[in-house]
Amino acid sequence: MFYTNIKEGRFISRPNRFIAHVEIEGQEEICHVKNTGRCKELLLPGAKVFLQESANPNRKTKFDLIGVYKGDLLVNIDSQVPNKVFREWLEKTNYIPHLTTIRPEYKYKNSRFDFYLEGDGKKILVEVKGVTLEEEGVALFPDAPTERGVRHIYELCEGREDGFEAYIVFIIQMKGIKYFIPNVKTHPAFGEALKYATARGVNVLALDCLVTEDSITADQFIEVRV
Repeated sequence: MFYTNIKEGRFISRPNRFIAHVEIEGQEEICHVKNTGRCKELLLPGAKVFLQESANPNRKTKFDLIGVYKGDLLVNIDSQVPNKVFREWLEKTNYIPHLTTIRPEYKYKNSRFDFYLEGDGKKILVEVKGVTLEEEGVALFPDAPTERGVRHIYELCEGREDGFEAYIVFIIQMKGIKYFIPNVKTHPAFGEALKYATARGVNVLALDCLVTEDSITADQFIEVRV
């Protein structure tokens, strides 16, 4: 996936989940942050960031903050992009043979899953999670407790019982990752749910991404340790 109208800036502060103050070409701007997660290990004063300039004159903020350097590591923090990245990867690969249906936002029981797929005679439920948290080359999810995420996992297990194939796909929005683990320090219940799901036949995948200032593309499978 490609972005247009990219600007480089320096992060100043984040007064709330939705906006940040960023210096762009010597001018302080209020920007929309395309990630309501904490990102506290990424959005540090002085960090080099990348923003997309909007062409909409009616917006309250002119820029969207989409990427940040953590040392030499460029991390895409756009929480709206993982589903697009997954769909592009799915359409370019033959991971699901004879894929005939890709239906986003599929309602099943009390959840709305990111995708419903049909291919190779199978009906498949998919939940996609974007990952921006990295510690010493290890990717972790979530970066904050997510009861909704736990509920999705258990309902994927119910889907398996109802005859669906089921997948949880972690899109790691960076390179340089050795393996992925659930962040049990932040949310133990998420780790327990993921372990429960794998024991019941839910497929858990992790894909890292090639990230540039103006693009992000799914690249390689990363080992998942639950």
